[in-house]
Amino acid sequence: MTDGRVHIIDDDEAMRDSLVFLLDTAGLEVEASASAEAFLRTLPDPRLGCIVTDIRMPDMTGLDLIRALKAGGHDYPVIVITGHGDVALAVESMKAGAVDFIEKPFDDEALLCAIRIAFRKGSELVSASPERQAIVARLDALSPREREVLAGVVAGKPNKIIAHDLGISPRTVEVYRANLMTKMAAGSLSELVRMALVAGH
Repeated sequence: MTDGRVHIIDDDEAMRDSLVFLLDTAGLEVEASASAEAFLRTLPDPRLGCIVTDIRMPDMTGLDLIRALKAGGHDYPVIVITGHGDVALAVESMKAGAVDFIEKPFDDEALLCAIRIAFRKGSELVSASPERQAIVARLDALSPREREVLAGVVAGKPNKIIAHDLGISPRTVEVYRANLMTKMAAGSLSELVRMALVAGH
């Protein structure tokens, strides 16, 4: 693969080494930084292909990094890695400009796929007319209750909070979420959130 360089940013040395090994084995050019600050101090040239960063790091988080890059005029594609329960942060990072988020523990192929997509799309959300029209058509086919549940998901709310807000049970919210994934043809939570953001919901 010659799409460019992947920059891994994670304060966890073991995770950093593991990701570098994975990407190197996949034939990708990869560099690693222990912090967002260290990465920004040596901001690479335009050959940069993609950034993969942990969302929770001391001092400067992955979300802070995205905002700093945007503020500096650096529109690079960023994939954030999140822990369980960080959905709200992941949603916020996508609204700030991240192209995807991967939840731990993640499958190696899921990350490699996200990187390939990031290389293809750059930092632009998929707003091309045909795809956007297809997403809007799927959204239009949702029931009012499904739209309410989707709004809660995009807001980063857990099932229990969505259930409380709507006066239904958490189990019912789970059923609606499963229906949403099917109706929207979303393969993951991040894909579902991205679709909603692309469509302006």
